[in-house]
Amino acid sequence: MRYFVCSLAILLVVASCKKGLDYKNNGAINPENVWSDPTMIKAFLNDIYGASMPGWSFDGNSTDEGYNGAKTLGNYQRGIIAVDQTTSSLNYSVIDKANFFLDQLEAVSTGVLPADLKAQYIAEAKFWRAWSYWNMVNNLGGVPLILHTQNADDVNALFKPRNKTSECIAQIIKDLDDAIAVLPGKYASNVDYGRITKVAAMAVKGKVLMTYASPLFNPANDASRWQTAYDANKAAKDYALSQGHDLFPNYKNIWYTERNQEVIMVRQYVFPGAGVAFNSIRPTPLTKDATGVNQPTLNLLLAYPKKDGSPMQLDKNQMSDPAYNTQFMTDFYTNRDSRFYATIFFGGIPYPTPDEVSPVYVKGNSFWEIWKYDAATDKYSSAMNIVHTGMTGGGQTGFWERKGLDTTLVAALYAQGQTDWPVIRYAEVLMNYGECANELGKSGEALQVLKDIRRRAGITAGAGSNYGITASATSDIRDAYINERQVEFAFENKRFGDLRRWKRYDLLNAQTFKHGLYATLKDGVVISPSETIMNATTRAKLRGVYIDNLDGDPNFKFNLDLNHWFYAIPPAQISQSKNVIVQNKEWGGAFDPLQ
Repeated sequence: MRYFVCSLAILLVVASCKKGLDYKNNGAINPENVWSDPTMIKAFLNDIYGASMPGWSFDGNSTDEGYNGAKTLGNYQRGIIAVDQTTSSLNYSVIDKANFFLDQLEAVSTGVLPADLKAQYIAEAKFWRAWSYWNMVNNLGGVPLILHTQNADDVNALFKPRNKTSECIAQIIKDLDDAIAVLPGKYASNVDYGRITKVAAMAVKGKVLMTYASPLFNPANDASRWQTAYDANKAAKDYALSQGHDLFPNYKNIWYTERNQEVIMVRQYVFPGAGVAFNSIRPTPLTKDATGVNQPTLNLLLAYPKKDGSPMQLDKNQMSDPAYNTQFMTDFYTNRDSRFYATIFFGGIPYPTPDEVSPVYVKGNSFWEIWKYDAATDKYSSAMNIVHTGMTGGGQTGFWERKGLDTTLVAALYAQGQTDWPVIRYAEVLMNYGECANELGKSGEALQVLKDIRRRAGITAGAGSNYGITASATSDIRDAYINERQVEFAFENKRFGDLRRWKRYDLLNAQTFKHGLYATLKDGVVISPSETIMNATTRAKLRGVYIDNLDGDPNFKFNLDLNHWFYAIPPAQISQSKNVIVQNKEWGGAFDPLQ
């Protein structure tokens, strides 16, 4: 940002020359003036926020959550890797801004910023510096630690070697601890909603330490790391509760009741100025300009338990049995935990936006995204035009992401979405704490977290008030957390990171392909748009068909490399550093990310 200010100042000064050499241009932006103006100081900090705060991410195609269309599975997921392609760049843009901000703020007097506000701004900047460092360290291991503004004229001093991963973690935690010591649990003014709080900083500290204790960074399973992570996450959970955070009672409305008790760290969206587009996850023809992203795969659809907490299971070999098929379809559509309906849209119910494609699709009727089978070609195709005469389009799975969708907009206004993105929810803090507890043998604490999460989802308590949870041993509880996180945080940009830190790419590879479930019209039946798949009579007109490979090509399968867990630094950046930067061991270099 400071380079932009300098350039703008030069342009304004040059323009002022037209009024005479003695003219003082009071409208010019002088970089030195920033640090004597509280409004501009805050604007500089807000620029760091804008460059750092993550927002909506539609990345389900990278795992078994979603499907973006035929043959869109990435090379990394297919096991096609190379040192010059499987990279994660070093990016110091936010760190550079934060360092400059912190260095400049040292000289700002209390006459410009009150001491408490100055301390708060320093804490916020340190949080974002820690956040930016963690994003790199999580991908690469240790990176060069630069904590002050560099002198661009001292070229040789610009090239810094990588610090050990342990040194980087220590610095990240120090910055977070400095922020935690100063930031408020909540801000007094609603104007400051969305700024980083003590709760958010404690939550991130817990997440960093949990990841550092996980198999990715801790293959020897050093128990002391789990203890440190447990202590941090328990402290974050307890303090969050003291500040009014908790599980929001209605899972679906986490995304529709803004500023609710579950939201700990948030990216806000407001139109005009900062809208979010949901067109890519809406089905054709109820969208505009983009579609087909994050269509839920069968693995995700089956991950949601039944309402009694028992697993939703599919025996593909029995799907040809009419009685089995009927019972499966009944359980699948009508007997699930509430998170299924909050996250997934499926054909045969009304689409939750006010769109109409009159007269073939009218608000309040069901939108039928289903399939038909042609025996002559042995192929399945969309049956949308059979139910909705003349309507074409649709996806490849029959299911769509529904979580967080702005349901107030018609397709033409897709860019005006205003659903906030909760970067960190209380549920994540709670589950991070529970996972750490399990690794230390505190099974009672770990299981209680799972019960709390499932109780909020509307799952019935059942015998023993176990909410369908049968795990008791540490390894079984660990698996239960893997499954529960997949459901609780579906499409929240967490699945791939979780699998990576657990070093469990094998869970993807074991699936081989992305599977699907086609709700298929039986021969000779007719469905009208006014019918619903939630009705047994209507549902009897359909049969469930297991699709083994949505891509239809055996080359598009999960085959992730189990020997590469950290990414490569781009060779161009290594050359640019005059080879001061060393490549990771997994990619032919000498740097060990585990040190």
